Amino acid sequence: MQKVIATITFASALTGAGLAHAQSDFYRRVLPPNVAQGGTVAIALVSGREYAGSDESRTRLLPGIEYQWSNGFFAGAMNGLGYNASTRRDMAYGLRLTADFGRSENRSPALQGLGDIEPRPTVGAFLNVSPGRGVRLNSSFRYGSGNDRQGLVVDVGAGWGIPLSPQLLLGTSISTSWANAAHQQTYFGVDAAQASRSALASYTPGAGAKDVRVGASLVYLLTQEWSVLGSVSYTELLGSARVSPIVRQKASTSGTLGLAYRF
Repeated sequence: MQKVIATITFASALTGAGLAHAQSDFYRRVLPPNVAQGGTVAIALVSGREYAGSDESRTRLLPGIEYQWSNGFFAGAMNGLGYNASTRRDMAYGLRLTADFGRSENRSPALQGLGDIEPRPTVGAFLNVSPGRGVRLNSSFRYGSGNDRQGLVVDVGAGWGIPLSPQLLLGTSISTSWANAAHQQTYFGVDAAQASRSALASYTPGAGAKDVRVGASLVYLLTQEWSVLGSVSYTELLGSARVSPIVRQKASTSGTLGLAYRF
């Protein structure tokens, strides 16, 4: 079961991280807990939206690599750089450095006049618990996003994994994000200067729940090392983000099809 959970969480992380062109909301262990050191490489076709709230589709082919050391340190495209201080198989907690990749106004005509959101490093912490029966509870916070470097996002979620056969694995997840006013203003607000350069009205969102996400993953184990994975995720914007003038579509569906190798 632990190998099932590790494989499924890697598939779901590909969907969440790849579509946003940002690192994963949660720290996700990509190896079975009885494996102290190793890594995973993957290539995935990812289909989603140009930005959160966009009605324009975007499809990309993205590579990914993750590695964890026996001393608790890890590094990768999705998990970032960090340290898991737990030695327990049913728990993970620690610190990590991730990246907020920002947003270019050239990504969509709807963003013209808003200016670019510069890429920023974000610092944070995580706590994950696996109470048993394939269930996992995840939480994290990340600070430092936005041009003013004051954006804060807190994520909480739960997932469940089960084998449908010795080779076919099913996973489901649900999660939500809370963001402070600085993060909301960066990604969903329109200040006076931006309003004068665009056709949008000024808008100042407040702190609060930003979105809710549900997802499902299927993983087929070709061998002990190779697997094919597919994921689908549904996202619904909430609160101040939902009524932002840059939002063209309040809900969206995204998907991933990929190939992964564990070493």
